[in-house]
Amino acid sequence: MSILGKDPRDQVRSIRRKTLNMILEASKSSHPNEFGALLRAKEGVINELILLPGTISGKRSAIFYLHMLPIDFSIIGTVHSHPSPSFHPSGADLSFFERFGRIHIVVRHPYTENDWAAYNLRGERIDLEITD
Repeated sequence: MSILGKDPRDQVRSIRRKTLNMILEASKSSHPNEFGALLRAKEGVINELILLPGTISGKRSAIFYLHMLPIDFSIIGTVHSHPSPSFHPSGADLSFFERFGRIHIVVRHPYTENDWAAYNLRGERIDLEITD
């Protein structure tokens, strides 16, 4: 299912496999701490990670300093890892989703290609196709 809306940034329907693999590897490298980054999309495809300066990764959270965010309308949301076997958003995740971005990806331990889920800003699970 695509996320549809009036804003062209809402038309994101897929993620590049190399971008997903980068997310999974960064999450493995950060384990047992959370990994966090921003997502950039072009022509409906998530194709890049943006590492925000000052991001703090801990065992229970990743903290973004959004005042460090560049003015960039291609940034459509966030990604972060859960060092546990759950990719369900926490209450803090849901609160953050509502305030920033349109698409949020959560990856879980053990960080394989089956260990991720995408959510909209309301915390509802959405489908993203993996493209090469």
